[in-house]
Amino acid sequence: MDYRYLKAFLYTAEYASFSKAAQKLKIAQSAVSRQIKLLEESLDEELIMRSSKKVLLTTKGKELYLVAKQFDEMTDEIFQKEEKKPLRIGILNGLLKNWFTPYLTKYCKKYSRELSIHIEDQPQLKAGIEDGRYDITFSTDNLQSELVSSLKLFREKLVLISKEEIELTRLEQYRWIVFSHGDNLYKISKKPSDTIITVDSIDTILNLVKNNLGIAVVPDHVLKKSENLQIYNLKSLPNSDIYMTTLNYKHMPAHIREMTTIISAK
Repeated sequence: MDYRYLKAFLYTAEYASFSKAAQKLKIAQSAVSRQIKLLEESLDEELIMRSSKKVLLTTKGKELYLVAKQFDEMTDEIFQKEEKKPLRIGILNGLLKNWFTPYLTKYCKKYSRELSIHIEDQPQLKAGIEDGRYDITFSTDNLQSELVSSLKLFREKLVLISKEEIELTRLEQYRWIVFSHGDNLYKISKKPSDTIITVDSIDTILNLVKNNLGIAVVPDHVLKKSENLQIYNLKSLPNSDIYMTTLNYKHMPAHIREMTTIISAK
C-alpha cells in the first residue's frame, strides 16, 4: 500500500464526495481523484466505484475504510494529542522528599498535564527508562548510550546520622536502618549489623533515627537544621552526582520537554 494517498481515500469515503475531500485537504478535486487512483494501483484493487451522482465503496473499499479510519485515529492519538499525554517520572525517594518538590510545584502551576511519580531504587530506575515505563528519571546513574542520555544536575552529599554519639569504628554494633540491600552502610562498615531494618521511605528512616532506634546514611539535603541529630561527614561515604535521564529523541515530545525545561532553567 502507498500510504501517501490514504488521506485522500479516507476523506472521500467519509464524505462520499471528491469535492468535499478536496476542500478538506485543500487541494484540487482532480488531485484527490488521482491520489485514489494511485492508491488503487498500488493495491491492485478497485476501492471506489465512480459515478456522476455519488461515490460508492467496493467491498474491499469498505473494509479498507474501517481499518484505515482506526489507524488514522490511533496515529492522531500518538502524534497530535501531546497535551493529553501523561508524564511518567521515576525518582529516588530522597530526591522526591526535598529537592524535587519546588520543581513539581512550578510545573503544576504552569501545566495541567496528568502526572505519575514513582519511587524506585537505582536498578529499577535504569530498567524503567530503558524499557519505556518512565519518560524521565532522576537518580545517581549517568546513563549514556544510543538509547538514553543523562544530564548532570547537582552533587549530592551523603552523611551518617544517629541520635546519640556512636563509635565510627564499630558501626556493626548498632541497628542499621537502610533503604535497600545496596545501602551505603554496607559499603562503609567492615561487618554488617546483626539487626537491620529495611524500609523504602526516607521519612520513616529519619523518624526511626530520631527515636534512637538505629543509624542510617542519608543525603544531607533531606535533613533540616532544626533536627537534633548527630551528623558524620565520612570520607568513605561517596558523593553522588544526580542526573536527569530521558530517551534520546530527535525531537523531544512536548510532555517531556515541559519538565526538562523547568528542571534545567537557572
